[in-house]
Amino acid sequence: MIEVRIASVNADAASGQPVLLLKPLEREVAGMDERLLPIWIGQPEASAIMLELQGIELPRPMTHDLLRDLIAQLGYDVIHVEVTRVEEGTYYASVLLSGDGRTLAVDARPSDAVALAVRARCPIFVAEDVWNEAAVTVKAVDEAEEELERFRDFLDHVDPSDFTS
Repeated sequence: MIEVRIASVNADAASGQPVLLLKPLEREVAGMDERLLPIWIGQPEASAIMLELQGIELPRPMTHDLLRDLIAQLGYDVIHVEVTRVEEGTYYASVLLSGDGRTLAVDARPSDAVALAVRARCPIFVAEDVWNEAAVTVKAVDEAEEELERFRDFLDHVDPSDFTS
């Protein structure tokens, strides 16, 4: 398992869908610091992650706050979350809980697991085979952002008359 942190939550340049970018904590691992793991997530989960990362408190608990509080009320602690596998582009995760003298692994979507992890302030891990299969180079992410910026610049300066003969 590779311990990671959230590098960012952004909108995908092509689809506009939120994408969670995970980055290894251990930069010494050969080649690891040059890649990020992108996981496309839903807007509600992206908002939940960003609100917590920014320290914004809402007047009422969100779903992931409720889940964290429920786990605690039942006498368990969130040990860590793991992105365990990827199959046909779909990521799978587990939330590991400890309490009552036992450890439980609960199946979860990675977006929900990460939203819970930022609230529980616990580590996030990615299985090495998932990392090896799905991580992308930072250069590829930067190039996609640059291409999007060039397209935006084009749109800002294009005139409809440019397309008439």
